[in-house]
Amino acid sequence: MALDVFQFFIDNPKYNKLVGNDFMFVEYKCPLEVEQFKLWTDNNFLTYVISGKKDWTSLNEFKTIEQGDVLFLKKGVYNTKQYFDVDYCVLLFFITDDFIRNFIKQQVGYKKTNLTYPADKQIFSVDPDPSLKSLFLTIFNYLQKGEEIPRELVEMKFKELLYTIILNPANNELVNHFHSLQNSFKSSLNEIMLQNFHCDLSLNEYARLSGRSLSSFKRDFKQSFNETPHKWIVNKRLNYAKSLLQNPELNINDICFEAGFKNTSHFNNSFKEKFQLPPNQFRKAHYNL
Repeated sequence: MALDVFQFFIDNPKYNKLVGNDFMFVEYKCPLEVEQFKLWTDNNFLTYVISGKKDWTSLNEFKTIEQGDVLFLKKGVYNTKQYFDVDYCVLLFFITDDFIRNFIKQQVGYKKTNLTYPADKQIFSVDPDPSLKSLFLTIFNYLQKGEEIPRELVEMKFKELLYTIILNPANNELVNHFHSLQNSFKSSLNEIMLQNFHCDLSLNEYARLSGRSLSSFKRDFKQSFNETPHKWIVNKRLNYAKSLLQNPELNINDICFEAGFKNTSHFNNSFKEKFQLPPNQFRKAHYNL
């Protein structure tokens, strides 16, 4: 199962955090024994690496981040891999689409650039310029105090964070994404599902990811895909698994996990039903592996 990372931090009192209505700061130190896991979030988040190294992988992208690096990750599903050389310590900044929309709406006269980016892009690199690093240090010091910080101050720091990002031309790709949120107050179901079908989420969690109630999600899904969510998701996962079989470095368990199935028995049976052969035999017959 994928970890609901936002809810994990909300529920866990041991982490230093500052929480608002549409945002949250968290100081996170990852245990060294956790090498890799899958997570999902219905909030965007920014991650700043204080120490250590980690791989972030979405369905179509891969990024390795080390000390001093900054990433903005759209709400969605990610696989991570932890390196054991140094303790992994980061600041995480969770932020909703609504907070970003309201912030951009207030920036009268500040327009997006003509820079384009792939529609399915989920991971944006952020330029860690001195102004941004100085702001991170200030927030880190707040977290270390271990006392209640006024919510108004937390919100002000979040706005300062966004100002610092949009004023740096090196971040224009991300800024254009911020502006694109003005054109849609509901996430595109096509975008959400095509990017995240491979994660073992419940329909209710997919609904949260798309910013809908469960009933609205089912209704909109039927209109968009002309079939039920369950049937569509299973077919997408099986076709994805079939493509993964071409990779000789992945065993059947790896492929089962990566494609979003709960266990290999269910995966093998579903695969055989669709493609007439179980995964291992299909791989030998079609890919000579």
